[in-house]
Amino acid sequence: MKAPAIQRLRAKLQSHQPVFGLWITLESPSICEMAVALGLDWVTIDAEHGHLDWKEIIEHVRAAVRSHTVVLVRLAENSPALIKRALDIGADGVVIPWIETPAQLEAAIAAATYPPRGLRGIGAERATCWGQCFIEHTAEADEHVLVVPIIETVRAVQNIDQLARVKGTDLFFFGPADLSATAGFPGQWEGPGVADLIVQAKDALRKAGKHCGVIATDEANLALRREQGFSLLGLGLDGSLLLRSLHTMLAAQGRDRKIRAGFTLENDPAALAAEVPAKCAPPELRPDRDEVMNERGRGPQLEVAPGVAFDIMVGAHNQARNLTTGLVTFQPGAQLPYHKHGFAEAITLLQGRALAEVEGRRYEIGPLDNLTIPRGVAHRVTNLSRTQPAVFHIALASSAPERELVHQFFPRRSMPEVTQTQPGAERVTYVNKVERYSPGAAASFVDYFNTDLVPGLEMSGGYGLFQPGGRLPAHLHDFDESICIIEGQATCVVEGRRYRMEGQATALQPRGRIHYFINESAAAMGMVWVYAGPKPERIVVDEACATQPAVAWGR
Repeated sequence: MKAPAIQRLRAKLQSHQPVFGLWITLESPSICEMAVALGLDWVTIDAEHGHLDWKEIIEHVRAAVRSHTVVLVRLAENSPALIKRALDIGADGVVIPWIETPAQLEAAIAAATYPPRGLRGIGAERATCWGQCFIEHTAEADEHVLVVPIIETVRAVQNIDQLARVKGTDLFFFGPADLSATAGFPGQWEGPGVADLIVQAKDALRKAGKHCGVIATDEANLALRREQGFSLLGLGLDGSLLLRSLHTMLAAQGRDRKIRAGFTLENDPAALAAEVPAKCAPPELRPDRDEVMNERGRGPQLEVAPGVAFDIMVGAHNQARNLTTGLVTFQPGAQLPYHKHGFAEAITLLQGRALAEVEGRRYEIGPLDNLTIPRGVAHRVTNLSRTQPAVFHIALASSAPERELVHQFFPRRSMPEVTQTQPGAERVTYVNKVERYSPGAAASFVDYFNTDLVPGLEMSGGYGLFQPGGRLPAHLHDFDESICIIEGQATCVVEGRRYRMEGQATALQPRGRIHYFINESAAAMGMVWVYAGPKPERIVVDEACATQPAVAWGR
């Protein structure tokens, strides 16, 4: 135990300074040494999840010896044996998972303190300098030891006022992922309403004089957590920080990919080829609407600014849900002024050259380049040509789109022509600088946007190029889809019905409709596709489900 380091941490917290730390999940003690060398206030060694054993844990503890970095060990459970062992090897404190009641927290504190106050046994181990410092260590240990519960269940939040009154602990961590799971949203970092629960519980703890900690997911989230009043700020997990850096570097070279469960790559050609079609579609996805094929100029026409016209192809007028798509034509030199939406927007330039500005960040884009803007982010677009119109494909993550004009000056900064995502803001994709993948025979795709590329995004989409004979397998989605044929001629097959599409015609495929696209022409065919769902997920089914009316949904 490093009493001076603990005192220093507590002094910072009492003077309302943030204390920054790192969550350690990997075995190399060099990681802890780096954290110490960078002057981090604390590290937490995770012995609940992952593979760290006690030999690796003690090497991390040793890496922080005689430093100002507090070392905590996150245990697998609220166990007196585990608490004693972590403290005996020299940890400055323990992080206890799944604390829900005052009795559980009081038991953890008792296990971390010596008699007569608690139940901790005295061992001739590293904490007592192998028995050489019994008196010195026991005299100071109870005063300084840190017992940090994690609030990670709905029940814990419900009991937060009682937990705040327990004496013997002044630090609390929050676990958003587990809290989301207990709220009915497994797999989400902060499911619907969970963010508010965390802030409310944090406010109750702060009112009781406690300090609260959480791990940030990125730079923008770190700033948000600090604004919200969290004072123990985790910069991230060591493995996650490494992956984030790798993703950033790969994205700059157009090579970024997502890892999927089973250690395969997202949209990996081998994995897609190995998809085993289901014999039929899940009955719970049975559609309640028919597909709609839309030609240019047949839907609502909207002038959104002088010289800027929106030809709405998919939207509320044809019963689309959570999605509006269409074509926007900018007359020469026309500009759509700064505005923002309460939902995400994606713009893909089809013709011409344009300048897109997002809060002053300026991107010059050409045909098939895409800019995606999350909700609440101000942006504007200008046609750079004084003689030729510019045409965009527009996608909005709402079936009732509206906008709010933004009258604010943003300092201008020209951005490099590199595919990138601004943390907490926009993503720009230069189509010739990103890696493509094949979701079907003789077809190559580019992902423009999804929740993995732009965290929190409500929709997903991209560009597909089909060579002659190129096609997708018969499939369906758990959300509505818009497909705009921007080049060549396509055949769309929907449950036995065949449609010939070209000239920027756009198909609305409702949730559950079984379909596929095929290029039956002698020239290439290109499309822009948009899903009203955050990830490009599909269910592949037997070919007969799309080609024979009697097979699909038992007709």
